[in-house]
Amino acid sequence: MKKFSKAIKVPDMGRIQALMISGQIEGHTAVPEGVKATKYEEIIPKILNLEENPAVSGVLILLNTVGGDVEAGLAIAEAIAGMSKPTVSLVLGGGHSIGVPLAVSAKKSFITHSASMIIHPVRMNGVVLGVDQAFDYLSRMQDRINAFIINHSNASLETLRRLLLNTTEMSCDIGSILYGQEAVDAGIIDKVATLSEVIAELKMLCGDAI
Repeated sequence: MKKFSKAIKVPDMGRIQALMISGQIEGHTAVPEGVKATKYEEIIPKILNLEENPAVSGVLILLNTVGGDVEAGLAIAEAIAGMSKPTVSLVLGGGHSIGVPLAVSAKKSFITHSASMIIHPVRMNGVVLGVDQAFDYLSRMQDRINAFIINHSNASLETLRRLLLNTTEMSCDIGSILYGQEAVDAGIIDKVATLSEVIAELKMLCGDAI
């Protein structure tokens, strides 16, 4: 007897979907056991599914990350920036290090009053050869990060360099810590807002009546 396969019903996912980026951004090397991580090989396919799903009109990116792998972070940021659908980001707890490009990758970026962002130069773990090529590689990687931030925010290169090379705020390190409105004043984030305000903004971008 011939069997007919049942039609697969696509679940109603809602017009707005959330994408959470939390913990440490994991790259080609796995993070230690017990460390919360966002894996690029898992989240990039999710971004693709959101882009291709006709039931999804807009995406809300929620950020609470300490940063992590630069290549993986930039890959995720480029994927978000390349979406055709309306996207907004909200930094909740923190959007540190490579979390900065992730925060600005959306079409509009927001931060809560109490959230923070740490901006510091790129660094490398493990053995580093003391040769010109190694330092040139780090410099070029920093240029890639800077270019992405500048192209997707209102921050100038001069402001970004000043924040990166600040020696007065971080113990045993260089860089800057920005809180809420300070990130907006620096031109990195568009606006300070609450979750409900960000959702309302995304609905407007999607064409929904508020």
